[in-house]
Amino acid sequence: MADLDPLIAAAQRGEPRALRGLFERYRNDVLRIAFRVIGPSPDLEDVAQEAFVQIIRSLPSYRGNAKFSTWLFRVVTNVARMHVRRERSRPRLAGAPEGLLEARPDPGQQPDEEAARNARLRALYRHLDALSEKKRTVLVLHDLAGVAAAEVAQIVEAPVLTVRTRLFYARKELYAALASDPELTDLLAWLQAQDGEERGKGGTGTTGAAGGGGG
Repeated sequence: MADLDPLIAAAQRGEPRALRGLFERYRNDVLRIAFRVIGPSPDLEDVAQEAFVQIIRSLPSYRGNAKFSTWLFRVVTNVARMHVRRERSRPRLAGAPEGLLEARPDPGQQPDEEAARNARLRALYRHLDALSEKKRTVLVLHDLAGVAAAEVAQIVEAPVLTVRTRLFYARKELYAALASDPELTDLLAWLQAQDGEERGKGGTGTTGAAGGGGG
């Protein structure tokens, strides 16, 4: 077991200053991962808060066998996935105000750019919601949150080959859906360009996965 970061060790002892420091250090990471998993939602802050509660509760179980950020991302991802499951099973009211689904404002964008960005995000996550949970999770962590495949494997507790296979089929399904959505033509081109760069580096490109349905 590796020596623990003094801040993490103090937080495990329940020291209030260390717990505040942990929150300040990882707040943006927690929000980023939660947002990528659940998408534009009015519940983002609530999910992040729930994730931090679970992080504090689970801190005694962390023993330094993985990077703390990987362990933390696993906790956040699991909380966010539970939120997505609840939302999928909840009846949706027709005519719900779309403004409730908007992403957090970007102060550098003009109002019309912000509205267009929110529309693309809503459209993207509608397509992501059509994927199975396992495929959706690896895709948002890897392609949208920028987490390496090996770390995604630790987060979802699956072999790297399984993660790559799920990612292959998730991309295949998502790209087919995006190709039929005029709102997301630019996003599709960007994702395919990222995929092409990755294949050029010998990564998890869509043409190199093993056979099978990927779960």
